Amino acid sequence: MEVDVLKRVPVREQEPKVRATNFDEVCLGYNKEEAMAEATRCLQCKNPQCVKGCPVNINIPGFIKELAEGKVEDAYHVISEYSALPAVCGRVCPQESQCEAKCIRGIKGDAVSIGKLERFVADTAREEGIKPVKAEKLNGKKVAVIGSGPAGLTCAGDLAKLGYEVTIFEALHKAGGVLSYGIPEFRLPKSKVVDSEVENVKSLGVKIETNVVIGKATTIDELLDEEGFDAVFIGSGAGLPRFMGIPGENANGVFSANEYLTRSNLMKAFDDSYATPISAGKKVAVVGGGNVAMDAARTALRLGAEVHIVYRRSEEELPARVEEVHHAKEEGIVFDLLTNPTEILVDEEGNVKGMTCIRMELGEPDESGRRRPVEVAGSEFTLDVDTVIMSLGTSPNPLISSTTEGLDINKRKCIVAEEVNGQTSKAKVYAGGDAVTGAATVILAMGAGKAAAKGIDEFLSAQ
Repeated sequence: MEVDVLKRVPVREQEPKVRATNFDEVCLGYNKEEAMAEATRCLQCKNPQCVKGCPVNINIPGFIKELAEGKVEDAYHVISEYSALPAVCGRVCPQESQCEAKCIRGIKGDAVSIGKLERFVADTAREEGIKPVKAEKLNGKKVAVIGSGPAGLTCAGDLAKLGYEVTIFEALHKAGGVLSYGIPEFRLPKSKVVDSEVENVKSLGVKIETNVVIGKATTIDELLDEEGFDAVFIGSGAGLPRFMGIPGENANGVFSANEYLTRSNLMKAFDDSYATPISAGKKVAVVGGGNVAMDAARTALRLGAEVHIVYRRSEEELPARVEEVHHAKEEGIVFDLLTNPTEILVDEEGNVKGMTCIRMELGEPDESGRRRPVEVAGSEFTLDVDTVIMSLGTSPNPLISSTTEGLDINKRKCIVAEEVNGQTSKAKVYAGGDAVTGAATVILAMGAGKAAAKGIDEFLSAQ
């Protein structure tokens, strides 16, 4: 196909009015002809800045070169040297602020569509049964990984490729962590993508034990002292939701985004054939402006509600990906910006009957560099809603830190760990991802898992 080197090959998507009524994937991805055409736009830079923008340092020009020549299997093996979850990353990574932001082609035109190319390669590998390369032999050392989210899967996969015997302990009944319970089906299909990526990690020799709550079923000290593990990586995420502390938050019809998405994703409440209760609501307010807020809002929309995003800053300050905001608007979600809730109104039966809000204006920048929202006196109004979803971020569950001797945490209840290698204050124990940073992106968690795997290998290799 003919290629304009300054413009990326368009990606097909479901029409907004159609996709707003189903949970099928929004983006349909490239076919092989489109992917190869887009790959030819890569300049094959001698000093590739895109690699520096990738938290797991994928050899981006390397895999794109193979793809441009039609060698999809070779392209996959280039990617899988660095990433355990390419089909996931190709869908949910914020490439526009990472690899693609540094693409030299983007200076005088559109950046190369690196994420969509990665997705195509990973999807093709799945469809053709191509697997990552397994270690030739084990080195006799055992590592325990707590949590099967992106940090845990990445750390486990990297260590397995180095010959370690790795066991992942997952608290829930299904592996995948936030990939399984937090990101909606229309952005990240579970059986087609997440389950396949988990199986790829298992194909490297990684064992996964589900329904094991570390801190209750066993402890980190017991893993090290009694069960023969030589090191432990904590990638348990940040699943403890935050609330505003305003009146009415205990009413029926108030959810955390975590609960709402978990019911919909992991328990399949969106599927009429599953007997999982979820209060879809007729008029829903989602409080927050991040990717999780967009996910919750777009889920509520698909469950039949009129949905409002309530965010106290302007659109320019929205932390969600531009693509997610664009999709939400296309689908009909209303954005009530520069608006902050002050009270959730409750009827005599304890149900939500509305939400009092106040208008905001932006003042001087705060410590984050964003302009601080200030209330506009006398601007209170009531939003007519019957369901409120709070999407204000999450914190790590303190169960692991409170049951582990010598493990330091900071004032945000996050585990303290070295950024370069994941080492914690406790010998032989490493940590990374949301358990250390608080809620962040999938790819940053993967980067932390990769750094910790390197740190664990360096430590155990020296023993």
